[in-house]
Amino acid sequence: MATVVVKLGSSIVADDAGEVRLEVLDPLCEEVARRHAAGDAIVLVTSGAIARGMRKMELPVRPSSMDELQAASAVGQGQLYRAYDELLAGHGVRSAQVLLTFFDMSARMHYLNARHTLRKLLDWRVVPVINENDTTTTDEISFGDNDFLAAQVAILIGAELLVLLTDIDGLHTADPRRDPSARLVEEVRDLEELERYEIGVSATPLGSGGMRSKVVAAEMASAAGIPALITSGVERRSVASALAGERSGTRFEPQAGRVSSFKLWLKYAKPTHGRLGVDEGAERALRERGTSLLPVGVVDVEGDFSAGDAVEVSTAGRNGRPIGKGIVNYSADELRRIKGMKSDGVRELLSRATEEAVHRDYFVLD
Repeated sequence: MATVVVKLGSSIVADDAGEVRLEVLDPLCEEVARRHAAGDAIVLVTSGAIARGMRKMELPVRPSSMDELQAASAVGQGQLYRAYDELLAGHGVRSAQVLLTFFDMSARMHYLNARHTLRKLLDWRVVPVINENDTTTTDEISFGDNDFLAAQVAILIGAELLVLLTDIDGLHTADPRRDPSARLVEEVRDLEELERYEIGVSATPLGSGGMRSKVVAAEMASAAGIPALITSGVERRSVASALAGERSGTRFEPQAGRVSSFKLWLKYAKPTHGRLGVDEGAERALRERGTSLLPVGVVDVEGDFSAGDAVEVSTAGRNGRPIGKGIVNYSADELRRIKGMKSDGVRELLSRATEEAVHRDYFVLD
C-alpha cells in the first residue's frame, strides 16, 4: 500500500469564472477511488475556496486585501468541500474535511497533532481533503496556492509520493504559453539544474502559486526522500499514471542526502522573527564543522523575538550573507546583553544560561 498526497491547484478545481470544474474533478475522484480500492492511502490537498467564493459573491478580480481574501474563502470553503464529498461518495469513498493553518505547520505540538489525526483518518480508510484555513490566518495567504502545504503534509505523514496537479503537463525549460520552443523536463535528479530554466509564477487570475511554488514544493519533498511529480490534472491518463506512481509529467527524484522532517519543517515552515549576524569564525564553524552557535560568535541582533523562536543567521553587517536558520535559546534582549561574550561571562550574567545561542540540532543551513 502506498500513501500518496495529491495537490489540486486552483486552475484544476475552478474555471476562470470560479465555477467548480466537475468535468475535471469527477474523473479525478474516480481515479482516486480506483487507487483507494487497490489499497493505497490517498490524501487530497486542494485550492479553490477563494475562487469559489469570488464566484458566489460576483467579485470580478481576486481580492488583494486580507479581509476580502478571508471572507471569499469563508464563502467558498464549504461549497468546495461539498463537491469533493459528493463526488468521492459517488465512487464509494468516504472523505473528511481538514483545515490547516500555517501555524499548525510552524508550531511543533500542532504539527504532531495534525500528523496523528491524518494517520487515524487513513487508518479508517477515509480520504482527507485538506485546505488552508484562510479565514483564520493572520499572515498573508502564505502556502503558495497550497503547494507548500501539500509538501509539508507529505513529509508530515511520511508519504511515498507527492503529486502536484496543474493545467499543463509538467515543468518546461520555459513557459510553453509564451515560448513555443519550450521543452518538457521529464526528470530532475540534481536540483541545481533548475537554475537553467525559466520558472514563473501564477498565470491565472484565480491562483496564487504558479510553477515556481510547485517546483519549490517538489524540492521540499525530494529533500525528504519523497519523489514528486508535476503533471496535468486535466488529462485523465496523466492523472491515472501519476497516482499509480508511473511516469507522468516531470518527476523529481529523491535526493541522496535526506534531511530530517524536523529540519525541513524548520527550514520551510517555521517563520523567523529576527536575525543574528555572526563573525567569520562562527560562520566557518556552522558551515564546515556543523557546530552550535555560541553567544561569543554573535555580533548583531535584529528583531524582537523570544527563546524558542526561529531566527535567520547571517554574516555580520547590513548586507550579510545568509548562512541558515535556527531556533534560538535566548530572547532578543538577552542576546543583546551577552553577544560576543564567552560562556563563563554569560553564566555570570544570566543564572539560567545555556551553552548555545542556537544548538546545532535546531539549526539548518540555507
